Amino acid sequence: MPKSNEVRPECSQLMDPGALRPFVEAFTSRLLTLGYARLTVSGYEDSARHFGQWLRRTKIAVAEVDDDAIRRFSRHRCRCPGIRRADYLSAKYVNRARRFVSFLAECGVVTPLRQDTSRAHDDQVLAFQTWLRRHRGISERTIRRHGRMVMRLLPALGRDPKLYDAGLIRQAILDEAQRSSPAYLKTMTMALRGYLRYLAARGLCQPGLDQAIPAVPQWRLSALPRYISTAEVDRVIASCEVTTPRGIRDRAILLLLARLGLRAGDVRDMRLDDINWREGTLRVRGKGRREIRLPLPQAAGDAIIDYLREARPHAACEQIFLRTVAPHQPLASSSVSSIVRLALERAGIDDAPSRGANLLRHSAATGMLRAGATLDTIGTVLRHRSVDTTAHYAKVDVNMLLQIAQPWPGSASC
Repeated sequence: MPKSNEVRPECSQLMDPGALRPFVEAFTSRLLTLGYARLTVSGYEDSARHFGQWLRRTKIAVAEVDDDAIRRFSRHRCRCPGIRRADYLSAKYVNRARRFVSFLAECGVVTPLRQDTSRAHDDQVLAFQTWLRRHRGISERTIRRHGRMVMRLLPALGRDPKLYDAGLIRQAILDEAQRSSPAYLKTMTMALRGYLRYLAARGLCQPGLDQAIPAVPQWRLSALPRYISTAEVDRVIASCEVTTPRGIRDRAILLLLARLGLRAGDVRDMRLDDINWREGTLRVRGKGRREIRLPLPQAAGDAIIDYLREARPHAACEQIFLRTVAPHQPLASSSVSSIVRLALERAGIDDAPSRGANLLRHSAATGMLRAGATLDTIGTVLRHRSVDTTAHYAKVDVNMLLQIAQPWPGSASC
């Protein structure tokens, strides 16, 4: 039996939002249009009406609604008219009310809420993040991470960059090494190195202090590439149930990962205008704001067409791949990796060396190498900046290595 798109009327009898009533109705209509389930919309309507009722009781004008009003709403001991009685409101319930306030801001009724995008509270760190955003080709996620890393080190370094010296910086990293993993510490040193270079460029600290950061020991490219065989890749792709919208979408994503060696972020950011159907090419936006056009394989192109025609939700998004349930937003990188993990489970591959999107990227590289592609060709497709990174895949070409391997000396004396 199909789901009804009508909101249950019970909520309208519990709370009286007063002057916000038409906006509550418009808000619920918006959610229904976006594809939210009837029960979910009912929960949002309940929160919105409750917030409107609370505003009336506390005599807060709608135009005065801001972040502080939402905080007061979340902390009030609820005895509002209706059946609700609670000493506190859950975070989920308050977030629904916040979503309603964001809708009011779109309508121009209230001032837009503050967005905590930087997650840093030091003016100099905020300026550093702005500098990264303008002058470096890194993602917003990486910018936020760099800000968090520097903020973590500030108590040890101090707030005045003019007092920084090599000994202070080195000691701060050595102290952090006692409580952090090598991988985390390596990321932290990268963030600090960029921060010190920014300060030096602005004349706020001594130049060259980034050279005082101790190196984190790590063998680069020491392990074998993590991959699965070509037959197993085909099983993973074939595991998608192409009679469902989710299966049609997942198959297109898996083909792009397996045939072109794309990263999860490449799939996440892929837009409708990136595909040139006449030329059969795909524009890929990689790391460092680098763009490249790759030939679009026939199977992957056909799978994308099937998704666009039969499975993609009707949503005003430039990105190609969206969530199959409301809200129909672009997929996150973690969601792309989850698609690979679930496909491995369906295919019965339990011994895969890894279970994320990079597994198919490495498998594509090793498959191209064994098919006779040169390292230069593979490096171009995978968009490697260094030939050393591409040469990492030569370790798995056993047949080629056998031709240059020296015989074991056996019992020969040293």
